[in-house]
Amino acid sequence: MPVPRVPRRRERLQDIPVQGQKRVLLASPRGYCAGVDRAVIAVEKALERYGAPVYVRKQIVHNIHVVTELEQRGAVFVEEVDEVPEGAHVVFSAHGVSPAVVNAASDRGLRAIDATCPLVTKVHREAVRFARDDFEILLIGHEGHEEVEGTAGEAPDHVTVVNSPDEADTIEVRDPSKVVWLSQTTLSVDETMETVRRLRDRFPQLQDPPSDDICYATQNRQVAIKKVAKDADLVIVVGSANSSNSVRLVEVALEYGAKAAYRVDYADEIDQAWLEGVETVGVTSGASVPEVLVQEVLADLAGAGYRDVEEVRTAEEDLMFSLPKELRQDAAGKRDDRALGGRGRA
Repeated sequence: MPVPRVPRRRERLQDIPVQGQKRVLLASPRGYCAGVDRAVIAVEKALERYGAPVYVRKQIVHNIHVVTELEQRGAVFVEEVDEVPEGAHVVFSAHGVSPAVVNAASDRGLRAIDATCPLVTKVHREAVRFARDDFEILLIGHEGHEEVEGTAGEAPDHVTVVNSPDEADTIEVRDPSKVVWLSQTTLSVDETMETVRRLRDRFPQLQDPPSDDICYATQNRQVAIKKVAKDADLVIVVGSANSSNSVRLVEVALEYGAKAAYRVDYADEIDQAWLEGVETVGVTSGASVPEVLVQEVLADLAGAGYRDVEEVRTAEEDLMFSLPKELRQDAAGKRDDRALGGRGRA
């Protein structure tokens, strides 16, 4: 696991005059989605129920702040289940795991808690179904990403990963009449659709998944930043470097008109030079980012004169997912008040 970075102290951002009025356009929805909320609460509740340590395969969600806080409470993050002591509790991350990982955990007698996002589980089931019908599955996503590894692991002999639109031009398939596309849930909607278009140019009988694979939260955050970007001199995306959906938000902001866009884990990473001549700052956060980190960014920007904050809301989100079955009751067997993952989302 990467070593968590402790936010550094730096001089406060300076309030340097600009030609017009300073303001912040705050994108909404932003931050935690239902799947992330469920996964983080699952680790918290496992620690409450079973005590520390509780082991977690990979980062529970791709955010360094969340991982650091859970480590401080007694979570131990490992790369693979063979690092977990036999018989211990292990949580599978929101990104999902392959059947091989599930079997490896079982072989070690581990007590597994599956915190896979239900929307990722849906894609897994699609992969199993299409493989059973002997389709070749073109999985649009980033090779090496945990979610892609988990989905591909459901049907390794039937899946080919397509990393980009350009790769769509060179992919070869066994039978062009039996091919279907699926996707990683956290991709850029626009880039995914371009990849699909180019695949369909080559394979006209390409089938679509039964429902959209890119998750509602990823789409909503991209729609919101598109609306903000056209009026922003600078966009700041709060999120970690290994968070696919956070990285995509930077790309989308630039594509839709932002003059500059940067990703930060913490407010202290904002560079004074980014604010030179900037009147309007757009702010958003990836789907694995707690709101406290966004509020710290807004506080730093306020100190630099960006006190006028206008929320740009493009959707309402009220979806919640049930927690893993092992955690829906308290130690006495009563239904737990947090059987549904749910904290306020912006």
